[in-house]
Amino acid sequence: MNRPSQGQFAWILAGLMMAGTALGQTKITEHVYSLEKGAERPAASIEDVAALAGQWQGEGLGGRFEETWNAPSAGSMVGSFKLIEGDVVKFYELMLLVEEEGSVSMKVKHFNADFTAWEEKPDFVTFRFISADERSVRFSGLSFERVSDDEMVAYLAMRSGDELREEKLTFRRVN
Repeated sequence: MNRPSQGQFAWILAGLMMAGTALGQTKITEHVYSLEKGAERPAASIEDVAALAGQWQGEGLGGRFEETWNAPSAGSMVGSFKLIEGDVVKFYELMLLVEEEGSVSMKVKHFNADFTAWEEKPDFVTFRFISADERSVRFSGLSFERVSDDEMVAYLAMRSGDELREEKLTFRRVN
């Protein structure tokens, strides 16, 4: 399988696509799915999400953001995210895309503007891979959709108490 060029944003199907119920996935918002606990994870490698590599800027979560992903190597990619409101940083994220259990997971650790962690030292948020095709990639709780070679949108399911809402982030490739 050839790796997509930097200018392309082609999501490659990882293994055979199955019906959503066969994968144990449930649609939880308009654009976001959840992989049910204990459901078999589809086969995937870091190359299946390599198109995220590069520098991105955009809007979402009530501000503007910067996100950077390094190129895949050794079965992983490392990324960072910074949300800015006006001229003030609201929070940071350190992110890891990693091959595990024959699939891919996105692990995220959040930090306040003063770099104090939201999660306890050993904890982080994990998004488990669900599917990919030429236009989209889905993790449990997070979906990316290609608009063009240099634009994409992400949809994030966020829970506040009993309320589940979908947040849209619009990305433009900077480099």
